[in-house]
Amino acid sequence: MERLRVAIVHDYLNQMGGAERVVAVFRQLFPEAPIYTTIVDEQKLLPELKSATIKTTWMQRIPGIQRYFKLFFWLYPMAVRSMKLDNYDLIISSSSAYAKGVKKPGHAVHVCYCHTPMRFAWDFDTYMNDVSAPGFAKKISKLTTGLLRRWDRRNSRDVDLLIANSTIVKQRIRNCYDMASDLIFPPVDVNRFQQTVPVKPPEEDYFLIVSRLVSYKRIDLAVQACSAAGKKLIIIGGGPDKERLQAMAGSTVQFMGRLSDEEVTGYMANCKALLFPGIEDFGITPLEANACGRPVIAFRGGGALDTIREGLNGLYFDRQTPDSLKMALERFEGERWNAEAIREYAQGFNEQRFIAELKLRIEQTLESKQQVRRPAALIGRQRQEQA
Repeated sequence: MERLRVAIVHDYLNQMGGAERVVAVFRQLFPEAPIYTTIVDEQKLLPELKSATIKTTWMQRIPGIQRYFKLFFWLYPMAVRSMKLDNYDLIISSSSAYAKGVKKPGHAVHVCYCHTPMRFAWDFDTYMNDVSAPGFAKKISKLTTGLLRRWDRRNSRDVDLLIANSTIVKQRIRNCYDMASDLIFPPVDVNRFQQTVPVKPPEEDYFLIVSRLVSYKRIDLAVQACSAAGKKLIIIGGGPDKERLQAMAGSTVQFMGRLSDEEVTGYMANCKALLFPGIEDFGITPLEANACGRPVIAFRGGGALDTIREGLNGLYFDRQTPDSLKMALERFEGERWNAEAIREYAQGFNEQRFIAELKLRIEQTLESKQQVRRPAALIGRQRQEQA
């Protein structure tokens, strides 16, 4: 009986975010599978990916690619199509941009875990908002979005199974591609937050932000609301929006920069609540705070709608304004929270749940396509190379 030969494909491995953690969990299911990606930054690989076989494209050799990778948007489609995947039975991609467009061999099955349709093509202004580039360059770039949309829509038809990571992404897939998709929430490493001994916390009660400091995260709402209300706010993370946020911050707002995982866990475990003011595709950070037993105050939109159960593990504010968030902070003070119930809720999003759901969908897709006949036990092991 032949074993599956599996390839994992990801857009680019040059940051450590939720999408990259999904790739790391793919490796748990397929530990021998190589990872194909356009570029990689070895300094920013998750520890779980350090030992992986990673195959990059010719884009890796472009001078300045790591710093200006967003500006090379027009090359990624060609780079992805240049990946040689002819010898694989199963392609499993993690995509918020280009990986979904890989060239699939006729005999293979392609399962794509979609974090969102390609941002550059479908949400240009958000994508480019924090990119340092001349205004004329951005205007010229915007003219190419029509071509990329057609490329993205056409390649989506070659995917055998599209899996959305949230309800809002499922809706975007329907709107952008006119395609149905399954729904599997991303994996959250809740055990890391429940087993780690937190570092000594600050002595004062505080609200918390843990995020990249980019404008679309709407951290400005939290800065303005906490400054106006005199609430202590600790912000962990760095990014291009830091200077603007510091300029508007009052004396109760403290910027900590980037911290270690252990330090972040300590701040999460001892905060009053995590603030989540932006619209995210899903949003793993709120569930990480929940795994520490702490509630979340989130804007009522995006992926938060899939994870926040009002009164159980957090509450919402309804308008993306400082005043609306300020009122939610005041309302929060009158609530009581059960830390154990919050931790238990977070367990429902753990990695084992994700692996089980993903494995089932892959098996069903392979069987429905009648591409590979093998027992389910072979999922996760690759076929030996023929001599």
